[in-house]
Amino acid sequence: MTVTSRPPFRVRDVLRTFALLLLAALFLLPFLLVLRNAFATDAQITAPQTLVFPFPPHVENIPDLLSNDRVNILTGLRNSTVIAVLQTFFTILFSSMAGYGLARVPFRGRDVVFAVIIATMMIPGAALFVPQYVLVAKLGWVNTLQGIVVPGLFSAFNCFMFRQFYLDFPKELEEAGRVDGLSWLGIFRFLALPNSRGIITALGLLTFIGSWNAFLWPLVIGQDASLWTVQVGISTLLTAQTVKLSQLFLASLFAILPLVVIFLVGQRWIAEGVKMSGSKG
Repeated sequence: MTVTSRPPFRVRDVLRTFALLLLAALFLLPFLLVLRNAFATDAQITAPQTLVFPFPPHVENIPDLLSNDRVNILTGLRNSTVIAVLQTFFTILFSSMAGYGLARVPFRGRDVVFAVIIATMMIPGAALFVPQYVLVAKLGWVNTLQGIVVPGLFSAFNCFMFRQFYLDFPKELEEAGRVDGLSWLGIFRFLALPNSRGIITALGLLTFIGSWNAFLWPLVIGQDASLWTVQVGISTLLTAQTVKLSQLFLASLFAILPLVVIFLVGQRWIAEGVKMSGSKG
């Protein structure tokens, strides 16, 4: 009979666990404050006494927010969802195609094109804001949905990441595809793309979060209240003459929850994206 011995007690492991728990608590504290204040009254939020959580929770804050005439939070959530989904889908599609072409398709000037794409990453976004606005205005896209969506449909960073990923794509699969009569586009569509699920999900999550949290560009282009995103709607609550703190925190909670759900669902793909789906040749 084999007796398994307990691992030795180490003070270092205890300290490490305590430090991780402390850091996790500090990280979660702002989210817990948002959750608490979303279901509290303004008097409870500003009271000098510490309130762990209001009991009973003031769920009437939800209909109060939904009936607020200054901002339609449901319209903001709908607009943010449409914009984020469209930008994520097309950004991943275009970036993956460009990354595969720059990594595997031989053509003259490929390295020059890649160098130009990398060079655009060195330009601050603020320097491109005015030229982009002038271009969108000349196209007549100010105060339109396409004016908000189209300028964000390509990402140099995502293109770079896809190129690095496809540099390690097995050549044997490409050769098998050519034997079956597939073109470069067919190889990308039927072989490369299905084996890129991990990096697609990882970069898709980052793209969705960035698009969902965008504020300045939707604020400038979407001037009509019907085009406001949830971030722009929250800002109107903050800049109003009378700030109702409970509605401000509740709107922030509505803006946070979709990102939390998406991250919890797709977090396992992030690690797979880092490992490049295990498809190295």
